[in-house]
Amino acid sequence: MADETVFDFLHSELVNYVIEQSELKNKDAKDEDLSNLEYLGFSTGYRMIERLTKEMPRFKDELDTMKFICTDFWTAIYRKQIDNLRTNHQGVYVLQDNGFRFLNNISNGKQYLELAPRYVTFTCGVVRGGLANLGINSLVTAEVQSMPSCKFHIQVQRS
Repeated sequence: MADETVFDFLHSELVNYVIEQSELKNKDAKDEDLSNLEYLGFSTGYRMIERLTKEMPRFKDELDTMKFICTDFWTAIYRKQIDNLRTNHQGVYVLQDNGFRFLNNISNGKQYLELAPRYVTFTCGVVRGGLANLGINSLVTAEVQSMPSCKFHIQVQRS
């Protein structure tokens, strides 16, 4: 329980720090620069997947990898599994978390909906970094239509 609280505070401070630095660099910018936060998430996810898969055999295919992300990887970070995984079997995956941890502490009203991207950017990076370490190049975006539910869209980049 204490570890979860520390992680929540750390995430909150990371978001605040990145937003503050972005505002200091460009005072006239209306859009927030969250790329540093996404990169922090990427490097975190990249390292975490190394530890989690150290003793595991390789995954059979892309879908097995996504199932691992939704169960073991998500549980290691957020102490719960993804609520729903959907795919079109053409490289697009949608992971839905109905009680996303970093949005739980924010009001469920629509007044804070525009702040939601700040709190899901790190996780987009974590997922992208984890997949990159497993050999899957991807684009990860998040969609928040109602708090605290969040959908993560993963587009696998094929070469």
